[in-house]
Amino acid sequence: MVYPELVEGLDLARHKGELMEPKPQQQINVELTEKESEGIYSNLALITHSPSEVIIDFCRVMPGVPKTKVYARIIMTPSHAKMLLNALDDNIKKFEAQFGQIKVYGKEDKGIGFQPRPEGKS
Repeated sequence: MVYPELVEGLDLARHKGELMEPKPQQQINVELTEKESEGIYSNLALITHSPSEVIIDFCRVMPGVPKTKVYARIIMTPSHAKMLLNALDDNIKKFEAQFGQIKVYGKEDKGIGFQPRPEGKS
């Protein structure tokens, strides 16, 4: 499979903290094996960071079960995490333009599942 949108934003060079001219984009061929193509369901993401990395642990929470485990862990640099944030934002906007606004239920509920950031915090 080829995902040209994955290389968007990955082609900017930095020199002494200043953004330089974009490099020509390259196409990346991504292999998706049968096992990985099945995916992993997650309704809870635990996110932590250090100065050099962002760690996202994906879990599943089942009603009435007070325990879960990490099914997948993704570790990336802060700059790649920000590019992921921008790519997700762009894709959510495209999804909502096509299918309508996504409703987020249970904001004031138990705090289980993916939670939006409180207003004014980044």
